[in-house]
Amino acid sequence: MPDNTYYLAPYDPNWKTEFAELGARIKHALGDTALRVDHIGSTSVAGLAAKPIIDIQISVDSLEPVELYKPQMEAIGFIHRADNEELTKRYFRESPGGKRVHIHVREKGSFGEQFALLFRDYLRKHPEEGQTYAAEKQRLMLMYPKGRQKYVEEKEPVIWGIMRRASRWSQRAGWKPGPADF
Repeated sequence: MPDNTYYLAPYDPNWKTEFAELGARIKHALGDTALRVDHIGSTSVAGLAAKPIIDIQISVDSLEPVELYKPQMEAIGFIHRADNEELTKRYFRESPGGKRVHIHVREKGSFGEQFALLFRDYLRKHPEEGQTYAAEKQRLMLMYPKGRQKYVEEKEPVIWGIMRRASRWSQRAGWKPGPADF
């Protein structure tokens, strides 16, 4: 089996169930600290091929102090990755031996939080864009089979192209984030 960090799998409806189980655990552990818990990323878009890694976004009032949510996240088996270079979020991963999951903690209303939700919602409403995105991800994986970082860098222009179209769509549709998943 390929390393699950770097291959595309056909859409799996079980991803929704996996997220639901994880999201419920997180919301229960964090209570009101988690203002929203949402399934984001490619696994959140029905029909979209994706790396089989569930991405979860937790929206909080403030990233600091991290002690408001870090002990609870660790208690349910997620490890804080303090080495994350992105200062607009806090990042958690699965415990050793656990199924791969990426958890992004972002401030409610922040650009990063809204970006992830808009990207997801736009792809859900525009499946043809999702298929174009999946084809580009597949092409890049074939070009850089051992270069995950290069793959990430090279898909940025595609993501930004989608986001330009998503921005125009959001303005015409009056988009705003719907209810949280949890």
